[in-house]
Amino acid sequence: MARSSRSSVVIEQLPVLGRGTLHPTQWRGPAIPDGPDDLTARQEQYADQTAPGTRGFRTVIEHDRLYIGGELVEPAGTGTIDVIDPFTEEVAGRVPDATAADVDKAVQAARHAFDHTDWAQRSVAERCEVLARASAAIQGRMDELTKLITTEMGSPSGWGMFGQVLAPSMVLDFYAGLGETYATSETRAGMFGPVEVRKEPMGVVAGIIPWNVPLFEAVMKVAPSVVAGCSIVLKPAPETPLDAYVFAEIMEEAGLPPGVLSILPAGREVGEYLVTHPLVDKVTFTGSTAAGRKIAAACGELLRPVTLELGGKSAAIVLDGADLDAVVPQLLDAGIMNNGQACVAQTRILASRERYDEVLDAVTEAVAALKVGDPGDPETQIGPLVAERQRDRVLGLIEQGRDEGARVTTGGGRPDQDKGWFVEPTVFGDVDNKMTIAQEE
Repeated sequence: MARSSRSSVVIEQLPVLGRGTLHPTQWRGPAIPDGPDDLTARQEQYADQTAPGTRGFRTVIEHDRLYIGGELVEPAGTGTIDVIDPFTEEVAGRVPDATAADVDKAVQAARHAFDHTDWAQRSVAERCEVLARASAAIQGRMDELTKLITTEMGSPSGWGMFGQVLAPSMVLDFYAGLGETYATSETRAGMFGPVEVRKEPMGVVAGIIPWNVPLFEAVMKVAPSVVAGCSIVLKPAPETPLDAYVFAEIMEEAGLPPGVLSILPAGREVGEYLVTHPLVDKVTFTGSTAAGRKIAAACGELLRPVTLELGGKSAAIVLDGADLDAVVPQLLDAGIMNNGQACVAQTRILASRERYDEVLDAVTEAVAALKVGDPGDPETQIGPLVAERQRDRVLGLIEQGRDEGARVTTGGGRPDQDKGWFVEPTVFGDVDNKMTIAQEE
């Protein structure tokens, strides 16, 4: 998961529809097997629970050490990162700002865990048991984690319990299930006879994740590394490092050996150093397209394998026969989930000329009715954006949309809130696909 920076939807006329069938769904994570572990069953399982209703944490959460090599160690530098609650605009937490020296220590610990312990030689099933225990631990701490991530980045707690916490547990369950099916070798027919193909762990992984779904993205980097037998150094975004400490604790208690996971909160420069570190074998990055281009170039220069999950600008297509009473709520779920901060958000809606005005009016009415406010209130549907700079960027794009000829049908400014980095949920009509708001995430 990379991030979408606006709480807005643009609606365009659809000139031509190809043949095919759409299957709308609220779940856009990895392939989860049908049955008791699918999203619907999990939501029903927790239907009698409510998301935390308290307003964040009463005291500042402070960590003065870094999690490196299975221990909390003194950082090499003295710098710190303030974690700002985007609703109160107050400091909610403080963590060390990792340096290049800390990267060296973490990568060396990961290298030792891979080269000089039995981690990579353990069976897949044994490694997957760690993930199963971690999933159970996350489910046992759902309220705590939901409140923590809401405090970090403003995700509405009503959505966050499932999107920010239950979804990571589901991902862990998926990878844990590979312990029974994942084959480390297979025989194929070769030109001169049978060929054995072996799947071996790559080594030390550098994982860099964004702020929009921090625990989910941490799991998406760590879980496959664990299954494969790799070790990983994870760099969370400086906006949302607090949940990473809880995740490290969970993984350690689940039985992950020392050195297999280290966590380094830091900014862009340290991330660049981690990506190019000589002891790293593989890079996996989720974030902006601009940053992804730089990482791809750096890894290309080193001939280092890299996986990139970057920005998106997805479209929903409303067919002429669609029942808008059923479709519009799904359009809102898909387009403005997590305050619109999701790379998979369908922030463009394509409708035919015949139904364009009807679709635009229905979406406008529904968006205008969304409850904006305290993300810690389970009834809130739209909270603040993660940071002041994100709010300013979104407001700038809204103004650019107006300047280029798009028509705002609802929202378009800042709501009446005393504090918080809010932007009104916004709908644009009369959008041409060449406009900036139809092209940029």
